Amino acid sequence: MRILISGICGFAGSAIARALAAQGRGHEVSGFDNFIRPGSEGNRAELKRLGIRLIHADQRAASDVDALPASDWVIDAAANPSVLAGTDGLSSSRQLLEHNLGGTINLLEYCKRHRAGIILLSSSRVYAIDPLLSLPLQVEDRAFRPGGGALPPGAGPQGITEGFSTSAPVSLYGATKLASEALALEYGQSFGIQVFVNRCGILAGAGQFGRPDQGIFAFWMNSHLRRRPLRYIGFGGHGHQVRDCLHPSDLVPLFLSQMAAPETPAADRIVNAGGGAASATSLRQLNDWCDERFGAHPASPEPEARANDVPWIVLDCARATRLWGWKPRIALQAILEEIAAHAGTHPDWLEVSAPL
Repeated sequence: MRILISGICGFAGSAIARALAAQGRGHEVSGFDNFIRPGSEGNRAELKRLGIRLIHADQRAASDVDALPASDWVIDAAANPSVLAGTDGLSSSRQLLEHNLGGTINLLEYCKRHRAGIILLSSSRVYAIDPLLSLPLQVEDRAFRPGGGALPPGAGPQGITEGFSTSAPVSLYGATKLASEALALEYGQSFGIQVFVNRCGILAGAGQFGRPDQGIFAFWMNSHLRRRPLRYIGFGGHGHQVRDCLHPSDLVPLFLSQMAAPETPAADRIVNAGGGAASATSLRQLNDWCDERFGAHPASPEPEARANDVPWIVLDCARATRLWGWKPRIALQAILEEIAAHAGTHPDWLEVSAPL
């Protein structure tokens, strides 16, 4: 099977490519990248050593995508992944749309031409901000947990299901991912393209680019280890906000199951694919872990929240388990240890992957 990965030298794309290569099933893996992300160049040599064909191309350019070799499946791992993108005064809203929506359209046209299926890496940030802000939460063990009131439809103790509201506002970033989902499904219906959408929470692991708006686990650990300033932003400045995390290589068994199931009903083509409640942690708990590993280094409180920040997102992946028998295999502790080991051997990682 010929598999083409967009954004292959990014954190998620490279981890997925390595995991596919390790499967040993004879897949022909190739991919393309525009190499504009700091740190992405560092993944090139290892992927080439694994026999993966790499192409320098920009997903935003239709002519670049038109020139890509034919494949059976596309895994779309190229995106601007920041929920602050386009609204923070530091990045362009037009460029965000070109990356995350225009790029998806170019890939869908490629799939139509080559009769290829497509798997989208979408995001938990397609879920509506207002009901997330209104969730009844209580603090347990230095972390927010649902409790103290009725939860809205699609939310439960195990997390947010696919039935949770996706009504605006979801952030400009979330809107690009939600629009990409809708377009992909429409292309699938109109042109007979196999489409699967996997809504991921935070992806984390060694080699994750270290930015607070994109790679919070890598950013926090590297900053803690180097004794750089850390802040608990918003929600009282206590660091109780919670996310789940998933190692991107854990997505590969799910992708392969989806590729082998062309008759999947339309209603089952969108699933959550996050770490779930078992991998959920607050910033305060993450800092406690770092204190124990690296020595004490307190974070300072900054009570005022930023736009689009929410206190708790944990993905309930029961649908993916029911449909595909899929569950994350790499535990939170193993992910943290992997990032810590990488931070220890890459003292310049923040400068390399996220220069100011």
